[in-house]
Amino acid sequence: MKETLAWSEYCKSLATPVVETCTKVPVSSGPGAFVKALGQALPDWKFRHAMSRGGWYRLGGIVDGNGQHISDSLESWVEAALDERDGDIGQLIDDFAGQTLYATRLVGQTHYLVASAGEETDDFLQLEIEDLQEMRVHRLFANEPATLEELVDPRGSGDLQQPIGLPVYAFRRLQHIGAFLKRMLAQKPEAAPVHRMIEDWAKSSAGNTSTFYNHWVIATREHLDRYHQSVFRAQPIATLAGEAPEFDATPGTNGLELYAALGHFDREAGYPLAWYFHMLTSKAVPHWVAQTVVEDALAGFAYLPQRDVDVVRSWLHRPYAV
Repeated sequence: MKETLAWSEYCKSLATPVVETCTKVPVSSGPGAFVKALGQALPDWKFRHAMSRGGWYRLGGIVDGNGQHISDSLESWVEAALDERDGDIGQLIDDFAGQTLYATRLVGQTHYLVASAGEETDDFLQLEIEDLQEMRVHRLFANEPATLEELVDPRGSGDLQQPIGLPVYAFRRLQHIGAFLKRMLAQKPEAAPVHRMIEDWAKSSAGNTSTFYNHWVIATREHLDRYHQSVFRAQPIATLAGEAPEFDATPGTNGLELYAALGHFDREAGYPLAWYFHMLTSKAVPHWVAQTVVEDALAGFAYLPQRDVDVVRSWLHRPYAV
């Protein structure tokens, strides 16, 4: 645990140069320019861009009809205004009916950057940088909202988005993934599926061929439950561009035909036993494949290295999904 805390503090010490890099590099120059600038700010670490995830947004603030910011937080503004009116949303609507106010949202994309910190499978730093574009969306109070949700984020409010200013980079999170996974184990000693996946990677041909963070990042979440205890979540995400490769085999396929289908999948993904790890994390490869692979091995058709057969057989005895 001491080492885990040390990594946490160390990552905090790196935050300032990362934030400074975010302010200096324009989003229009692309992730490559950001990585280059980050290398100058943190010369001891060789970060590289692993993947980007978009398609999300957060609630923003409030602007008037001239585009001037009234508040940077729509939610805080609405909560304060309702408190002043004892929670009467009807009174709030009446009071602002004659004003031209618009909600904004922050449309974002998360860039994952990774850097090696050692030899172990989960021994790497993962940096999350967001690029955010503020958008003007719906006019407040124009839809006669009956609930708080209808006021701040009504259905279809993003249909007529107008950009406000230029997109910017923002620091989100920097952490040592191995340290985060150890914190999960400290809270709940039984290994979670993500721990078992990391262990399987290390035992398999995948781990002997390539590093985990070349092909996966870990989306993490931490929050407090109702008892104010920390709850940790970790979800592996493949860094493949687009969808997983197509697995072209039907139930009942075995032997050479299955071997060819597995080989094609692995080549498309870029590392051996990729089909197995996508079976764990998605529906790209069905579970019957694992059973058939082991049956083929027991019948003497050994198209997988024994280490990989052992990994798959262990999964059959104790299945898990990530």
